[in-house]
Amino acid sequence: MTNEDAILLNRPYRTRDLKQDDAPHTDADGFVAFHESDVENPQNWTSARRWQITVCSVMLVMNATFASSAPSGALGSISSHFGVSTVVAGLTLTLFLLGYVAGPLAFAPLSEFYGRRYIFYITFLCYLAFTFLCAFAPNFGSLLVGRFLAGTFVSAPMSNVPGVLADIWNPLERGDAMAGFSMLVYIGPALGPVVAGFLELTRPDGWRWIFYVILMLGGATALLMFTIPETHAPTILTAKARRIRAQGVHRAVRSRAEGGSQTLRQAYLVALTRPWVILFDPISFLCAVYMSVVYTLLYMLFSIYPIVFQERRGWNSGVGELPLCGTIVGAVLGGAIVVLDTRRRLAAIRRGEASVDDMEPEDRLPLAMAGGILFPISMFWFAWSAEYNSVHWIVPSIAGAFLATTLLLIFTAYQNYLVDTYRMYSASAIAANTITRSACGAAAPLFTHQMFSALGVGGGGSLIAGVATVLAVIPFLFYRYGKAIRMRSPFAPTMPAPPHNPDGTLIHDTEKVRGQDEEAAVASADATVPRPAYAHLVEEGGPVISSSSSSAPSSIHRQ
Repeated sequence: MTNEDAILLNRPYRTRDLKQDDAPHTDADGFVAFHESDVENPQNWTSARRWQITVCSVMLVMNATFASSAPSGALGSISSHFGVSTVVAGLTLTLFLLGYVAGPLAFAPLSEFYGRRYIFYITFLCYLAFTFLCAFAPNFGSLLVGRFLAGTFVSAPMSNVPGVLADIWNPLERGDAMAGFSMLVYIGPALGPVVAGFLELTRPDGWRWIFYVILMLGGATALLMFTIPETHAPTILTAKARRIRAQGVHRAVRSRAEGGSQTLRQAYLVALTRPWVILFDPISFLCAVYMSVVYTLLYMLFSIYPIVFQERRGWNSGVGELPLCGTIVGAVLGGAIVVLDTRRRLAAIRRGEASVDDMEPEDRLPLAMAGGILFPISMFWFAWSAEYNSVHWIVPSIAGAFLATTLLLIFTAYQNYLVDTYRMYSASAIAANTITRSACGAAAPLFTHQMFSALGVGGGGSLIAGVATVLAVIPFLFYRYGKAIRMRSPFAPTMPAPPHNPDGTLIHDTEKVRGQDEEAAVASADATVPRPAYAHLVEEGGPVISSSSSSAPSSIHRQ
Protein backbone atom coordinates (compact mmCIF):
# COMPACT_ATOMS: atom_id res chain seq x y z
CA MET A 1 0.00 0.00 0.00
CA THR A 2 1.36 3.42 -0.95
CA ASN A 3 1.52 6.44 1.37
CA GLU A 4 -1.17 8.03 -0.77
CA ASP A 5 -3.45 5.06 -0.18
CA ALA A 6 -2.78 5.18 3.56
CA ILE A 7 -3.82 8.84 3.67
CA LEU A 8 -7.03 8.10 1.78
CA LEU A 9 -7.88 5.29 4.20
CA ASN A 10 -7.72 7.68 7.12
CA ARG A 11 -9.76 10.58 5.79
CA PRO A 12 -12.63 11.31 3.41
CA TYR A 13 -11.66 11.41 -0.24
CA ARG A 14 -13.16 12.46 -3.53
CA THR A 15 -13.36 9.95 -6.32
CA ARG A 16 -11.53 12.32 -8.63
CA ASP A 17 -8.53 12.06 -6.26
CA LEU A 18 -8.28 8.30 -6.79
CA LYS A 19 -5.72 6.97 -9.19
CA GLN A 20 -6.95 5.41 -12.40
CA ASP A 21 -7.86 1.73 -12.37
CA ASP A 22 -5.62 0.52 -15.17
CA ALA A 23 -6.40 -3.14 -14.43
CA PRO A 24 -9.75 -3.30 -12.63
CA HIS A 25 -10.13 -6.13 -10.14
CA THR A 26 -13.04 -8.46 -10.89
CA ASP A 27 -14.58 -11.44 -9.17
CA ALA A 28 -15.07 -14.94 -10.59
CA ASP A 29 -18.16 -13.80 -12.51
CA GLY A 30 -16.37 -10.86 -14.13
CA PHE A 31 -17.99 -8.13 -12.03
CA VAL A 32 -15.84 -5.37 -10.58
CA ALA A 33 -14.83 -6.10 -6.98
CA PHE A 34 -12.64 -4.73 -4.20
CA HIS A 35 -9.04 -5.87 -4.23
CA GLU A 36 -7.29 -6.78 -0.99
CA SER A 37 -6.04 -3.28 -0.08
CA ASP A 38 -8.70 -1.28 -1.93
CA VAL A 39 -9.05 2.19 -0.36
CA GLU A 40 -12.71 2.27 -1.39
CA ASN A 41 -13.56 -0.84 0.64
CA PRO A 42 -15.07 0.47 3.91
CA GLN A 43 -13.66 -2.46 5.86
CA ASN A 44 -10.14 -1.36 4.84
CA TRP A 45 -10.53 2.08 6.39
CA THR A 46 -8.61 2.79 9.59
CA SER A 47 -10.21 2.05 12.96
CA ALA A 48 -10.24 5.77 13.79
CA ARG A 49 -12.22 6.60 10.68
CA ARG A 50 -14.63 3.71 11.17
CA TRP A 51 -15.25 4.70 14.78
CA GLN A 52 -15.95 8.26 13.68
CA ILE A 53 -18.55 6.91 11.25
CA THR A 54 -19.94 4.64 13.96
CA VAL A 55 -20.36 7.47 16.47
CA CYS A 56 -22.02 9.74 13.92
CA SER A 57 -24.34 6.93 12.83
CA VAL A 58 -25.45 5.90 16.30
CA MET A 59 -26.17 9.54 17.12
CA LEU A 60 -28.92 9.30 14.50
CA VAL A 61 -30.31 6.37 16.49
CA MET A 62 -30.03 8.43 19.68
CA ASN A 63 -32.29 11.05 18.09
CA ALA A 64 -34.86 8.44 17.12
CA THR A 65 -35.04 6.75 20.50
CA PHE A 66 -34.97 10.00 22.50
CA ALA A 67 -37.78 11.46 20.41
CA SER A 68 -39.85 8.29 20.69
CA SER A 69 -40.40 8.61 24.46
CA ALA A 70 -39.78 12.28 25.29
CA PRO A 71 -43.45 13.40 25.05
CA SER A 72 -44.36 10.83 27.74
CA GLY A 73 -42.98 13.26 30.32
CA ALA A 74 -45.18 16.07 29.04
CA LEU A 75 -48.53 14.30 28.58
CA GLY A 76 -50.07 16.49 31.28
CA SER A 77 -49.40 19.75 29.47
CA ILE A 78 -50.36 18.21 26.11
CA SER A 79 -53.71 17.06 27.48
CA SER A 80 -54.46 20.41 29.18
CA HIS A 81 -53.38 22.51 26.18
CA PHE A 82 -55.47 20.60 23.64
CA GLY A 83 -58.31 19.59 25.97
CA VAL A 84 -57.87 15.83 25.62
CA SER A 85 -57.37 13.05 28.16
CA THR A 86 -53.91 11.81 29.05
CA VAL A 87 -54.74 8.49 27.37
CA VAL A 88 -55.50 10.30 24.11
CA ALA A 89 -52.36 12.40 24.59
CA GLY A 90 -50.47 9.09 24.72
CA LEU A 91 -51.21 8.73 21.01
CA THR A 92 -48.21 11.00 20.47
CA LEU A 93 -46.06 8.02 21.48
CA THR A 94 -48.19 5.37 19.80
CA LEU A 95 -48.23 7.00 16.38
CA PHE A 96 -44.49 7.69 16.50
CA LEU A 97 -43.82 3.98 17.13
CA LEU A 98 -46.27 3.00 14.39
CA GLY A 99 -44.06 5.05 12.10
CA TYR A 100 -41.32 2.53 12.94
CA VAL A 101 -43.56 -0.09 11.33
CA ALA A 102 -44.11 1.80 8.09
CA GLY A 103 -40.65 3.29 7.64
CA PRO A 104 -38.46 0.21 7.08
CA LEU A 105 -40.80 -1.14 4.42
CA ALA A 106 -40.64 2.17 2.57
CA PHE A 107 -36.98 3.12 2.86
CA ALA A 108 -34.97 -0.10 3.04
CA PRO A 109 -35.42 -0.99 -0.66
CA LEU A 110 -34.36 2.55 -1.57
CA SER A 111 -31.17 2.21 0.48
CA GLU A 112 -30.32 -1.00 -1.36
CA PHE A 113 -30.78 0.68 -4.73
CA TYR A 114 -29.33 4.12 -4.05
CA GLY A 115 -27.04 3.62 -1.07
CA ARG A 116 -27.29 4.54 2.58
CA ARG A 117 -25.88 8.07 2.65
CA TYR A 118 -28.53 9.95 0.67
CA ILE A 119 -31.35 8.01 2.33
CA PHE A 120 -29.95 9.24 5.66
CA TYR A 121 -29.80 12.80 4.38
CA ILE A 122 -33.32 12.91 2.98
CA THR A 123 -35.13 11.02 5.74
CA PHE A 124 -33.42 12.77 8.65
CA LEU A 125 -34.11 16.22 7.23
CA CYS A 126 -37.75 15.22 6.71
CA TYR A 127 -37.82 14.01 10.32
CA LEU A 128 -36.62 17.44 11.46
CA ALA A 129 -39.25 19.13 9.30
CA PHE A 130 -42.11 17.15 10.83
CA THR A 131 -40.70 17.60 14.33
CA PHE A 132 -40.82 21.35 13.59
CA LEU A 133 -44.50 20.85 12.76
CA CYS A 134 -44.98 19.16 16.15
CA ALA A 135 -43.27 22.01 18.00
CA PHE A 136 -45.58 24.61 16.45
CA ALA A 137 -48.69 22.45 16.02
CA PRO A 138 -51.82 24.66 16.07
CA ASN A 139 -54.11 21.75 17.00
CA PHE A 140 -53.97 18.19 18.27
CA GLY A 141 -54.56 16.64 14.84
CA SER A 142 -51.53 18.32 13.32
CA LEU A 143 -49.45 17.18 16.32
CA LEU A 144 -50.48 13.57 15.72
CA VAL A 145 -49.78 13.79 11.98
CA GLY A 146 -46.38 15.31 12.66
CA ARG A 147 -45.51 12.60 15.19
CA PHE A 148 -46.46 9.75 12.85
CA LEU A 149 -44.51 11.16 9.91
CA ALA A 150 -41.53 12.04 12.12
CA GLY A 151 -41.46 8.44 13.38
CA THR A 152 -41.76 7.12 9.84
CA PHE A 153 -38.80 9.10 8.53
CA VAL A 154 -36.53 8.63 11.55
CA SER A 155 -37.05 4.87 11.34
CA ALA A 156 -34.67 4.90 8.37
CA PRO A 157 -31.61 5.42 10.61
CA MET A 158 -33.03 2.87 13.05
CA SER A 159 -33.06 0.21 10.33
CA ASN A 160 -30.04 1.29 8.29
CA VAL A 161 -27.44 2.19 10.93
CA PRO A 162 -26.77 -1.46 11.83
CA GLY A 163 -26.31 -2.01 8.11
CA VAL A 164 -23.64 0.70 8.14
CA LEU A 165 -21.94 -1.08 11.04
CA ALA A 166 -22.02 -4.31 9.06
CA ASP A 167 -20.55 -2.46 6.08
CA ILE A 168 -17.50 -1.13 7.91
CA TRP A 169 -16.69 -3.76 10.57
CA ASN A 170 -15.84 -7.42 10.10
CA PRO A 171 -17.90 -9.95 12.09
CA LEU A 172 -15.59 -10.10 15.10
CA GLU A 173 -14.98 -6.35 15.33
CA ARG A 174 -18.64 -5.56 14.94
CA GLY A 175 -19.59 -6.74 18.43
CA ASP A 176 -18.41 -3.57 20.17
CA ALA A 177 -20.17 -1.30 17.67
CA MET A 178 -23.40 -3.29 17.92
CA ALA A 179 -23.23 -3.11 21.72
CA GLY A 180 -23.16 0.68 21.42
CA PHE A 181 -26.14 0.58 19.07
CA SER A 182 -28.12 -1.65 21.43
CA MET A 183 -27.33 0.57 24.42
CA LEU A 184 -28.71 3.65 22.65
CA VAL A 185 -31.90 1.74 21.80
CA TYR A 186 -32.48 1.68 25.57
CA ILE A 187 -30.68 4.82 26.78
CA GLY A 188 -32.46 7.21 24.41
CA PRO A 189 -35.99 6.31 25.55
CA ALA A 190 -34.94 6.59 29.21
CA LEU A 191 -33.44 10.07 28.77
CA GLY A 192 -36.47 11.51 26.98
CA PRO A 193 -38.94 11.48 29.90
CA VAL A 194 -36.29 12.78 32.33
CA VAL A 195 -35.66 15.89 30.21
CA ALA A 196 -39.37 16.32 29.49
CA GLY A 197 -40.27 16.01 33.17
CA PHE A 198 -38.13 18.98 34.17
CA LEU A 199 -39.36 21.04 31.22
CA GLU A 200 -42.93 20.23 32.25
CA LEU A 201 -42.08 21.45 35.75
CA THR A 202 -40.32 24.68 34.81
CA ARG A 203 -42.09 25.80 31.62
CA PRO A 204 -45.80 26.54 31.28
CA ASP A 205 -45.66 25.29 27.69
CA GLY A 206 -43.31 22.42 28.52
CA TRP A 207 -44.67 20.17 25.80
CA ARG A 208 -43.50 22.61 23.12
CA TRP A 209 -40.11 22.92 24.76
CA ILE A 210 -39.48 19.19 24.56
CA PHE A 211 -39.89 19.45 20.79
CA TYR A 212 -37.55 22.43 20.78
CA VAL A 213 -34.97 20.24 22.54
CA ILE A 214 -35.54 17.46 20.02
CA LEU A 215 -34.99 19.97 17.20
CA MET A 216 -31.78 21.28 18.77
CA LEU A 217 -30.43 17.76 19.24
CA GLY A 218 -31.43 16.90 15.67
CA GLY A 219 -29.81 20.02 14.24
CA ALA A 220 -26.50 19.27 15.94
CA THR A 221 -26.68 15.64 14.79
CA ALA A 222 -27.42 16.71 11.21
CA LEU A 223 -24.02 18.42 11.08
CA LEU A 224 -22.39 15.12 12.07
CA MET A 225 -24.57 13.19 9.64
CA PHE A 226 -23.14 15.02 6.64
CA THR A 227 -19.70 13.59 7.48
CA ILE A 228 -20.93 10.00 6.98
CA PRO A 229 -19.62 8.65 3.65
CA GLU A 230 -21.27 6.02 1.50
CA THR A 231 -20.58 2.58 3.02
CA HIS A 232 -22.91 0.36 0.99
CA ALA A 233 -20.55 -1.91 -0.97
CA PRO A 234 -22.74 -2.44 -4.10
CA THR A 235 -23.29 1.33 -4.39
CA ILE A 236 -19.55 2.00 -4.08
CA LEU A 237 -18.73 -0.70 -6.63
CA THR A 238 -21.32 0.67 -9.06
CA ALA A 239 -19.72 4.12 -8.83
CA LYS A 240 -16.31 2.48 -9.27
CA ALA A 241 -17.46 0.64 -12.40
CA ARG A 242 -18.89 3.84 -13.88
CA ARG A 243 -15.64 5.68 -13.20
CA ILE A 244 -13.63 2.92 -14.90
CA ARG A 245 -15.90 2.98 -17.94
CA ALA A 246 -15.59 6.77 -18.14
CA GLN A 247 -11.83 6.39 -18.50
CA GLY A 248 -12.53 4.84 -21.90
CA VAL A 249 -10.30 1.74 -21.63
CA HIS A 250 -12.51 -0.87 -19.96
CA ARG A 251 -15.95 0.02 -21.28
CA ALA A 252 -17.42 -3.43 -20.58
CA VAL A 253 -16.78 -3.37 -16.83
CA ARG A 254 -19.94 -3.71 -14.75
CA SER A 255 -20.73 -4.06 -11.07
CA ARG A 256 -22.83 -6.93 -9.81
CA ALA A 257 -25.65 -4.51 -8.98
CA GLU A 258 -25.65 -3.28 -12.58
CA GLY A 259 -25.70 -6.86 -13.81
CA GLY A 260 -28.87 -7.65 -11.88
CA SER A 261 -32.28 -7.52 -13.49
CA GLN A 262 -34.36 -6.61 -10.45
CA THR A 263 -36.33 -3.39 -10.70
CA LEU A 264 -37.32 -1.10 -7.84
CA ARG A 265 -40.92 -2.32 -8.21
CA GLN A 266 -39.77 -5.92 -7.77
CA ALA A 267 -37.68 -4.84 -4.80
CA TYR A 268 -40.74 -3.39 -3.12
CA LEU A 269 -42.75 -6.52 -3.90
CA VAL A 270 -40.18 -8.63 -2.10
CA ALA A 271 -39.85 -6.11 0.72
CA LEU A 272 -43.58 -6.11 1.37
CA THR A 273 -44.10 -9.88 1.21
CA ARG A 274 -40.97 -11.71 2.33
CA PRO A 275 -40.96 -10.61 6.01
CA TRP A 276 -44.50 -11.87 6.53
CA VAL A 277 -43.65 -15.27 5.08
CA ILE A 278 -40.57 -15.67 7.28
CA LEU A 279 -42.36 -14.33 10.39
CA PHE A 280 -44.23 -17.61 10.81
CA ASP A 281 -41.12 -19.76 10.61
CA PRO A 282 -40.86 -21.31 14.13
CA ILE A 283 -37.61 -19.63 15.20
CA SER A 284 -38.61 -16.26 13.78
CA PHE A 285 -42.08 -16.43 15.32
CA LEU A 286 -40.95 -17.34 18.85
CA CYS A 287 -38.21 -14.70 18.76
CA ALA A 288 -40.78 -12.13 17.66
CA VAL A 289 -43.10 -13.07 20.54
CA TYR A 290 -40.33 -12.84 23.14
CA MET A 291 -38.85 -9.59 21.82
CA SER A 292 -42.31 -8.04 21.54
CA VAL A 293 -42.79 -8.62 25.27
CA VAL A 294 -39.36 -7.08 25.95
CA TYR A 295 -40.01 -4.04 23.76
CA THR A 296 -43.53 -3.54 25.13
CA LEU A 297 -42.19 -3.55 28.69
CA LEU A 298 -39.57 -0.96 27.71
CA TYR A 299 -42.31 1.50 26.72
CA MET A 300 -44.55 0.46 29.62
CA LEU A 301 -41.83 1.65 31.99
CA PHE A 302 -42.46 5.25 30.93
CA SER A 303 -45.97 4.94 32.38
CA ILE A 304 -45.02 2.70 35.32
CA TYR A 305 -42.34 4.98 36.75
CA PRO A 306 -44.66 8.02 37.07
CA ILE A 307 -47.19 5.81 38.87
CA VAL A 308 -44.55 4.54 41.30
CA PHE A 309 -42.66 7.75 42.01
CA GLN A 310 -45.12 10.57 41.26
CA GLU A 311 -48.59 9.26 42.04
CA ARG A 312 -47.64 6.99 44.95
CA ARG A 313 -44.71 8.90 46.49
CA GLY A 314 -45.79 12.42 45.56
CA TRP A 315 -42.65 13.44 43.70
CA ASN A 316 -42.87 16.22 41.11
CA SER A 317 -42.72 15.58 37.37
CA GLY A 318 -39.00 16.35 37.17
CA VAL A 319 -37.62 14.41 40.12
CA GLY A 320 -40.20 11.67 39.53
CA GLU A 321 -38.56 10.76 36.23
CA LEU A 322 -34.99 10.65 37.61
CA PRO A 323 -35.20 6.98 38.68
CA LEU A 324 -35.28 6.17 34.96
CA CYS A 325 -31.58 7.03 35.02
CA GLY A 326 -31.16 3.65 36.71
CA THR A 327 -32.25 1.99 33.49
CA ILE A 328 -29.50 3.93 31.70
CA VAL A 329 -26.95 2.46 34.10
CA GLY A 330 -28.46 -0.97 33.50
CA ALA A 331 -28.25 -0.58 29.73
CA VAL A 332 -24.58 0.43 29.99
CA LEU A 333 -23.93 -2.61 32.20
CA GLY A 334 -25.65 -4.86 29.66
CA GLY A 335 -23.62 -3.36 26.83
CA ALA A 336 -20.42 -3.94 28.82
CA ILE A 337 -21.36 -7.60 29.27
CA VAL A 338 -21.92 -7.96 25.52
CA VAL A 339 -18.53 -6.34 24.81
CA LEU A 340 -16.79 -8.66 27.29
CA ASP A 341 -18.48 -11.66 25.70
CA THR A 342 -17.30 -10.52 22.27
CA ARG A 343 -13.75 -10.04 23.55
CA ARG A 344 -13.85 -13.50 25.12
CA ARG A 345 -14.82 -15.09 21.81
CA LEU A 346 -12.16 -13.11 19.96
CA ALA A 347 -9.46 -14.15 22.43
CA ALA A 348 -10.45 -17.81 22.08
CA ILE A 349 -10.25 -17.58 18.29
CA ARG A 350 -6.86 -15.89 18.40
CA ARG A 351 -5.56 -18.62 20.73
CA GLY A 352 -6.73 -21.22 18.24
CA GLU A 353 -9.27 -22.69 20.67
CA ALA A 354 -12.20 -21.83 18.40
CA SER A 355 -12.89 -20.84 14.81
CA VAL A 356 -15.30 -18.35 13.29
CA ASP A 357 -16.23 -20.99 10.72
CA ASP A 358 -17.29 -23.45 13.44
CA MET A 359 -19.62 -21.06 15.26
CA GLU A 360 -23.27 -22.09 15.35
CA PRO A 361 -26.17 -19.63 15.69
CA GLU A 362 -26.99 -21.23 19.04
CA ASP A 363 -23.64 -19.99 20.38
CA ARG A 364 -25.32 -16.58 20.61
CA LEU A 365 -27.95 -17.78 23.09
CA PRO A 366 -26.17 -18.01 26.49
CA LEU A 367 -26.69 -14.26 26.99
CA ALA A 368 -30.40 -14.69 26.24
CA MET A 369 -30.54 -17.68 28.59
CA ALA A 370 -29.04 -15.61 31.41
CA GLY A 371 -31.31 -12.70 30.58
CA GLY A 372 -34.34 -14.99 30.41
CA ILE A 373 -33.71 -16.21 33.97
CA LEU A 374 -33.01 -12.74 35.39
CA PHE A 375 -35.90 -11.01 33.58
CA PRO A 376 -38.75 -12.36 35.77
CA ILE A 377 -36.59 -12.13 38.90
CA SER A 378 -35.85 -8.45 38.24
CA MET A 379 -39.49 -7.78 37.37
CA PHE A 380 -40.78 -9.37 40.59
CA TRP A 381 -38.14 -7.41 42.53
CA PHE A 382 -39.14 -4.12 40.93
CA ALA A 383 -42.88 -4.70 41.20
CA TRP A 384 -43.08 -5.62 44.86
CA SER A 385 -40.46 -3.16 46.08
CA ALA A 386 -42.35 -0.41 44.23
CA GLU A 387 -45.70 -1.54 45.63
CA TYR A 388 -44.97 -0.27 49.13
CA ASN A 389 -43.93 3.31 49.89
CA SER A 390 -42.24 2.07 53.06
CA VAL A 391 -39.52 0.52 50.89
CA HIS A 392 -36.73 3.01 50.15
CA TRP A 393 -36.92 4.45 46.64
CA ILE A 394 -33.43 3.22 45.80
CA VAL A 395 -34.57 -0.41 45.94
CA PRO A 396 -36.98 -0.30 42.95
CA SER A 397 -34.50 1.98 41.17
CA ILE A 398 -31.77 -0.66 41.48
CA ALA A 399 -34.24 -3.33 40.40
CA GLY A 400 -35.07 -1.23 37.34
CA ALA A 401 -31.38 -1.02 36.48
CA PHE A 402 -31.01 -4.80 36.55
CA LEU A 403 -34.25 -5.12 34.59
CA ALA A 404 -32.77 -2.92 31.83
CA THR A 405 -29.63 -5.08 31.83
CA THR A 406 -31.65 -8.26 31.27
CA LEU A 407 -33.73 -6.65 28.52
CA LEU A 408 -30.61 -5.54 26.66
CA LEU A 409 -29.00 -8.99 26.93
CA ILE A 410 -32.13 -10.63 25.53
CA PHE A 411 -32.52 -8.04 22.78
CA THR A 412 -28.90 -8.24 21.60
CA ALA A 413 -28.70 -12.04 21.75
CA TYR A 414 -31.87 -12.55 19.74
CA GLN A 415 -30.90 -9.94 17.15
CA ASN A 416 -27.63 -11.81 16.59
CA TYR A 417 -29.35 -15.20 16.65
CA LEU A 418 -31.79 -14.20 13.93
CA VAL A 419 -28.98 -12.90 11.72
CA ASP A 420 -26.89 -16.04 12.18
CA THR A 421 -29.87 -18.34 11.68
CA TYR A 422 -31.38 -16.83 8.54
CA ARG A 423 -28.16 -15.53 6.93
CA MET A 424 -29.13 -14.38 3.45
CA TYR A 425 -32.75 -14.03 4.62
CA SER A 426 -31.83 -12.39 7.94
CA ALA A 427 -32.85 -8.94 6.76
CA SER A 428 -36.43 -10.06 6.26
CA ALA A 429 -36.40 -11.95 9.56
CA ILE A 430 -35.24 -8.82 11.39
CA ALA A 431 -37.77 -6.70 9.50
CA ALA A 432 -40.60 -8.98 10.58
CA ASN A 433 -39.31 -8.87 14.14
CA THR A 434 -38.99 -5.07 14.11
CA ILE A 435 -42.49 -4.56 12.73
CA THR A 436 -44.02 -6.94 15.28
CA ARG A 437 -42.29 -5.54 18.35
CA SER A 438 -42.83 -1.91 17.28
CA ALA A 439 -46.55 -2.54 16.83
CA CYS A 440 -46.73 -4.07 20.32
CA GLY A 441 -44.64 -1.29 21.84
CA ALA A 442 -46.94 1.28 20.23
CA ALA A 443 -49.88 -0.09 22.19
CA ALA A 444 -48.12 0.12 25.57
CA PRO A 445 -48.97 3.77 26.39
CA LEU A 446 -52.67 3.10 25.75
CA PHE A 447 -53.24 0.44 28.42
CA THR A 448 -50.38 0.57 30.93
CA HIS A 449 -51.85 3.15 33.31
CA GLN A 450 -55.24 1.42 33.44
CA MET A 451 -53.61 -1.97 33.93
CA PHE A 452 -51.42 -0.90 36.84
CA SER A 453 -54.16 1.21 38.40
CA ALA A 454 -56.45 -1.83 38.44
CA LEU A 455 -53.93 -4.51 39.43
CA GLY A 456 -51.52 -2.40 41.44
CA VAL A 457 -47.82 -2.20 40.74
CA GLY A 458 -47.21 -5.54 42.42
CA GLY A 459 -50.03 -7.30 40.56
CA GLY A 460 -49.29 -5.77 37.17
CA GLY A 461 -45.58 -6.42 37.50
CA SER A 462 -46.25 -10.00 38.60
CA LEU A 463 -48.36 -10.56 35.49
CA ILE A 464 -45.47 -9.42 33.29
CA ALA A 465 -43.00 -11.50 35.29
CA GLY A 466 -45.25 -14.55 34.91
CA VAL A 467 -45.30 -14.16 31.13
CA ALA A 468 -41.50 -13.69 31.18
CA THR A 469 -41.13 -16.90 33.19
CA VAL A 470 -43.02 -18.87 30.55
CA LEU A 471 -40.99 -17.31 27.72
CA ALA A 472 -37.67 -17.91 29.51
CA VAL A 473 -37.68 -21.50 28.28
CA ILE A 474 -37.41 -20.41 24.61
CA PRO A 475 -33.63 -19.78 24.46
CA PHE A 476 -32.99 -23.08 26.27
CA LEU A 477 -35.15 -24.95 23.74
CA PHE A 478 -33.37 -23.25 20.86
CA TYR A 479 -29.98 -24.01 22.39
CA ARG A 480 -30.88 -27.70 22.62
CA TYR A 481 -33.03 -28.20 19.52
CA GLY A 482 -32.24 -25.14 17.39
CA LYS A 483 -30.12 -26.97 14.84
CA ALA A 484 -32.81 -29.60 14.27
CA ILE A 485 -35.41 -26.86 13.83
CA ARG A 486 -33.16 -25.03 11.37
CA MET A 487 -32.71 -28.18 9.31
CA ARG A 488 -36.48 -28.31 8.79
CA SER A 489 -36.77 -24.65 7.88
CA PRO A 490 -36.77 -23.52 4.23
CA PHE A 491 -35.26 -20.20 5.30
CA ALA A 492 -32.55 -21.21 7.77
CA PRO A 493 -29.66 -22.68 5.74
CA THR A 494 -27.52 -25.16 7.64
CA MET A 495 -24.45 -24.95 5.41
CA PRO A 496 -21.29 -23.53 6.95
CA ALA A 497 -20.63 -19.83 6.65
CA PRO A 498 -17.95 -18.64 4.21
CA PRO A 499 -14.46 -19.29 5.61
CA HIS A 500 -12.79 -16.58 7.65
CA ASN A 501 -9.24 -15.71 8.57
CA PRO A 502 -8.31 -15.77 12.27
CA ASP A 503 -8.93 -12.02 12.50
CA GLY A 504 -12.52 -12.48 11.36
CA THR A 505 -12.12 -11.26 7.77
CA LEU A 506 -13.39 -13.36 4.89
CA ILE A 507 -10.81 -15.46 3.10
CA HIS A 508 -10.02 -13.90 -0.29
CA ASP A 509 -12.12 -15.21 -3.14
CA THR A 510 -9.13 -16.75 -4.89
CA GLU A 511 -8.41 -19.09 -1.98
CA LYS A 512 -9.75 -22.61 -1.78
CA VAL A 513 -12.58 -23.50 0.56
CA ARG A 514 -11.73 -26.65 2.47
CA GLY A 515 -10.42 -28.36 -0.60
CA GLN A 516 -13.16 -27.11 -2.89
CA ASP A 517 -13.32 -24.07 -5.08
CA GLU A 518 -16.00 -21.60 -4.05
CA GLU A 519 -18.45 -22.47 -6.80
CA ALA A 520 -18.46 -26.09 -5.67
CA ALA A 521 -18.82 -25.03 -2.06
CA VAL A 522 -21.77 -22.78 -2.82
CA ALA A 523 -23.39 -25.41 -5.01
CA SER A 524 -23.11 -28.08 -2.33
CA ALA A 525 -24.40 -25.64 0.27
CA ASP A 526 -27.38 -24.64 -1.83
CA ALA A 527 -28.28 -28.28 -2.18
CA THR A 528 -28.87 -28.48 1.59
CA VAL A 529 -31.54 -25.78 1.51
CA PRO A 530 -35.00 -27.02 0.44
CA ARG A 531 -36.77 -24.73 -1.99
CA PRO A 532 -40.27 -23.84 -0.79
CA ALA A 533 -43.19 -23.48 -3.14
CA TYR A 534 -43.20 -19.74 -2.42
CA ALA A 535 -39.46 -19.39 -3.03
CA HIS A 536 -40.06 -16.58 -5.51
CA LEU A 537 -40.77 -14.40 -2.49
CA VAL A 538 -37.46 -15.12 -0.78
CA GLU A 539 -34.85 -15.40 -3.50
CA GLU A 540 -31.44 -14.15 -2.45
CA GLY A 541 -30.50 -10.88 -4.01
CA GLY A 542 -33.70 -9.06 -3.16
CA PRO A 543 -33.62 -5.95 -1.07
CA VAL A 544 -33.05 -6.18 2.61
CA ILE A 545 -34.93 -4.45 5.35
CA SER A 546 -33.19 -4.59 8.58
CA SER A 547 -31.24 -3.31 11.35
CA SER A 548 -28.57 -5.74 10.45
CA SER A 549 -28.54 -5.73 6.72
CA SER A 550 -25.58 -5.18 4.55
CA SER A 551 -24.47 -6.13 1.13
CA ALA A 552 -20.97 -6.89 2.27
CA PRO A 553 -20.45 -10.64 2.20
CA SER A 554 -19.80 -10.92 5.90
CA SER A 555 -22.98 -9.15 6.90
CA ILE A 556 -25.34 -11.91 5.96
CA HIS A 557 -23.57 -14.39 8.16
CA ARG A 558 -22.43 -12.81 11.36
CA GLN A 559 -23.74 -9.97 13.42
